Amino acid sequence: MDGVRNPGAGGELKRRLGLSDAVLIGLGSMIGAGVFAALAPAARAAGSGLLPGLALAAVVAYCNATSSARLAARHPASGGTYVYGRERLGPFWGYVAGWAFVVGKTASCAAMALTVGTYAWPGRAHEVAVAAVVALTALSYTGVRKSARLTRVVVAVVLAVLAAVVVACLTGGTAQAARLDIGTDATAGGVLQAAGLLFFAFAGYARIATLGEEVRDPARTIPRAIPLALGITLVVYACVAVAVLAVLGPDRLAHATEPLTEAVRAAGAPALAPVVRVGAAVAALGSLLALILGVSRTTLAMARDGHLPRTLAAVHPRFGVPHHAEIAVGAVVAVAAATADLRGAIGFSSFGVLAYYAIANAAARTLSPSEGRPPRAVPVVGLAGCAALALALPLDSVLAGAAVLAVGAGVYGVRRARTAD
Repeated sequence: MDGVRNPGAGGELKRRLGLSDAVLIGLGSMIGAGVFAALAPAARAAGSGLLPGLALAAVVAYCNATSSARLAARHPASGGTYVYGRERLGPFWGYVAGWAFVVGKTASCAAMALTVGTYAWPGRAHEVAVAAVVALTALSYTGVRKSARLTRVVVAVVLAVLAAVVVACLTGGTAQAARLDIGTDATAGGVLQAAGLLFFAFAGYARIATLGEEVRDPARTIPRAIPLALGITLVVYACVAVAVLAVLGPDRLAHATEPLTEAVRAAGAPALAPVVRVGAAVAALGSLLALILGVSRTTLAMARDGHLPRTLAAVHPRFGVPHHAEIAVGAVVAVAAATADLRGAIGFSSFGVLAYYAIANAAARTLSPSEGRPPRAVPVVGLAGCAALALALPLDSVLAGAAVLAVGAGVYGVRRARTAD
């Protein structure tokens, strides 16, 4: 009853990923376009309270990661919180979690694709975004190990670019420690909204859990991979945020269209600006690849249970990937990338992701000590934090996200009623 299918059963995914692969997939998801794009809107919301907002987002992310890691060790099957909610809370909550993840992360895929287009060719952002989706879907189709190898390259490039940004900002002579002080412009509501926006950049560790059926020795690997990936990401984000804020200050950062590019220019290193733009595009590609992997695996799990068309549960006999699910996800994301607005996609995605993790924390509360239950405060703080950050998001994102979740719940109710008849 752990959600693990019998070895050798039809449609079984192959366990190819080790600890380093799992950590890198998590890093590729988290150290992505979020760090290049989320600082400015977070500064607009929190002002000089940006760093407390980052700290709050990290606390909620830690609770969510801990709950997810303990659940993934107990239920090492593809689908993440869709499986945990189903097994621990009942079919309805599993369905809601899966619905929130697939819809929210599909929007996030579109946002990452549009970020690639914006940095690579601003005048043709939508066309480049669609091309990126098609190319990465094709790569994902050929096997998860190839995807993990590309993610390794992406993470190395992005970390090198971010290290160069931090060094340039802190050694350029324009950084001032006084710009890090918290002033009267910082409000509780602003800090909460900033945390909600910054949480978008932390949420990639879910990709490790959704790949649970493809990880070797998942009971040991996943609980180690998730906190490792989150810890590395937090250190990187804190260094970048401090460096950029020390150079630009909260007001200038709030109005920056490309905050890291503007920071290196202000620090006296304009030659680094094109490198930062390339790094942002590469980071968005890495995030997009990891997102396609995660969404397709949750789609696979929901299709196995009949919540989505059964054909989406097919696993390729040679490549060992859910190829029908990946093609379907790629097609939907390509359409969204061709038509969506970047800012709206990010806000909508954040609401769905926070709803997803709220259910993960609720599920973790049901674990017994023998099942590896986390400290009691962790899922409680995580659940309350997800709710607070979700409600602090811009009103249009809250309303749109709530409406889509309600539609999903309605579809589930109609389907159950027809099955009962």
